[in-house]
Amino acid sequence: MSKLKIAGAWSGALEAELDTWTVAMLRQEVARRSDGQPGSINLIFAGKVLKDGDGSQKLSEIGVKNNAKILASRVSADEGKELMAEAERSNRLARLKAAATSLAMRHLDGSLPVEDFNIELENQSGEKVQMGSETDQRAVMMGLMLHANAKQLIRRTKYKDALEVLAMGEEAFSLCNSSLIEMIDNIPILQIDMVWCYFMLRDISWLSVAGVRLLKAREGIERAHGKEATRVRLLQGGRCPELALHLRLELLEGVVAYHIGQLEKSRSSLGSAQAKHLQVPDEALSLLMSMGYQERRAKRALRMNNQDIESAVDFLVEEKARKAQKVKDNIRRQEEISYGKDLAAEALRRNENDIQKALDDLTNPETNSSIQLDIESSKKKRQRVAVDTAINELAAMGFPREAVISAVHEYGTQELARSHLFRQYPNAMVVEDDNDDSTSRPSDRDVEMEDELTGELQRGDAFSDYDIDVTEEGEAIREYLALLTSAETVELRN
Repeated sequence: MSKLKIAGAWSGALEAELDTWTVAMLRQEVARRSDGQPGSINLIFAGKVLKDGDGSQKLSEIGVKNNAKILASRVSADEGKELMAEAERSNRLARLKAAATSLAMRHLDGSLPVEDFNIELENQSGEKVQMGSETDQRAVMMGLMLHANAKQLIRRTKYKDALEVLAMGEEAFSLCNSSLIEMIDNIPILQIDMVWCYFMLRDISWLSVAGVRLLKAREGIERAHGKEATRVRLLQGGRCPELALHLRLELLEGVVAYHIGQLEKSRSSLGSAQAKHLQVPDEALSLLMSMGYQERRAKRALRMNNQDIESAVDFLVEEKARKAQKVKDNIRRQEEISYGKDLAAEALRRNENDIQKALDDLTNPETNSSIQLDIESSKKKRQRVAVDTAINELAAMGFPREAVISAVHEYGTQELARSHLFRQYPNAMVVEDDNDDSTSRPSDRDVEMEDELTGELQRGDAFSDYDIDVTEEGEAIREYLALLTSAETVELRN
């Protein structure tokens, strides 16, 4: 046991096991001795406020040693809760960035076998954008993952958190070659999303920055979509997927103009946004839903097809086909990458790492076929063993065996199945074997955060960035048009 010298809200010596105790445990002990609540105690060591983090970091790991001096200050219960919430939020954002960095670093070759998805960029001509350098690949992957996560936060109305994640995404994209990012509309859309968060937070202090962001966003969208969206309309066969995005952009331009006193410009922007008429008619929505389509998908199809029912149905059919093809392409691509590596490895093994003999076997149809048969046989055996092992190890941890079997077959890997089971059974009495390193293997990865990042991209598609409900936008347009009318009436009187 080590001795800690505490001063402030409670003064005295306190014995603690530095390799076992966490900040939260120390906070709780100080609170107990000072007749307070843990949330009301602030701990300061070496000039820094100690944070609970994820609860796993020990006192010794943050530099606390025997006879260390720690100041304990008392704050109000509400302030303490706010500090704890802010610390938790900061920790979550740090984990998110670390997970995005880890994913990007592990899969620079574009293959994501564990997460079962692949990131590719396309320009407005539908052509794949080639990402040459490793820096570009890593930056684009991080930017896309963080932007997708921020959109999820926006949908959950967590605008402050979304802004933090969008800023990280913007930083990641800034590392890309400018000639590459000018071909895509991801960054202009990210800029619009940032200003939307300012607006939803009603943060007027950001207006000067907002104006600059919106100007860059408009220029970027015009560069990617063509003037008046001519390029994107042509490529989409006359459809208007970008209308909702332009409506939001014009609304925000009108809001910014209003708050800096440019009333005429504000009315012009708001009027243009209002004229887009993207509210979905109840009759059309009801008809599509009666055909078996979900409400959200039906609304999206109608918005992107100028409320035309026939075109919306065509869009929904094509969308389903695209999704199925995307899954097939990802599976095929991963199989090709994995199979090519397996062939080369087996040929080298057979020939004791003699590269020339291995190449001869690979180019000989008979020996190549023999290698393939051996690989398939070994692969099936490994898969059976891996599945059985995963099921037995997870069941031994205390999860229901039927749920384990289902999770392993659905998620494919022990790590992802384990993560899913923890979410499904948060109160399960899980037993972990200290001598078994199977549970420590994911420790180098934050599986929960990686799932959050990759899951959002898996659910997305080519039109996700344009999928805006516009209900809130419609209300905001009416609100600011009314404010404009009042302001113009006052001007006339004066």
